[in-house]
Amino acid sequence: MVRGSHSKKEVEAALTYAEKNGWRVLSGGRGHAWGKMYCPYKDAECRCGEFCISSIWRTPKNPDNHAKHLRRIIDNCTARR
Repeated sequence: MVRGSHSKKEVEAALTYAEKNGWRVLSGGRGHAWGKMYCPYKDAECRCGEFCISSIWRTPKNPDNHAKHLRRIIDNCTARR
């Protein structure tokens, strides 16, 4: 299934980065969320599950900061190391 693209180019670039690193990105969130991204490792010890699922905001106040936050989650995944 093909996901929709995010309206903010910075966030869309971060989502592409997530997919290249094996994360699953699903659009179709509720309320303020555009969608969610899911860790591919599903490790029980991965930060106690804190960052295994992350919401993607539909209209972030600062798209650049939100994109950096998403990339930081991907890069700091403990199962990835």
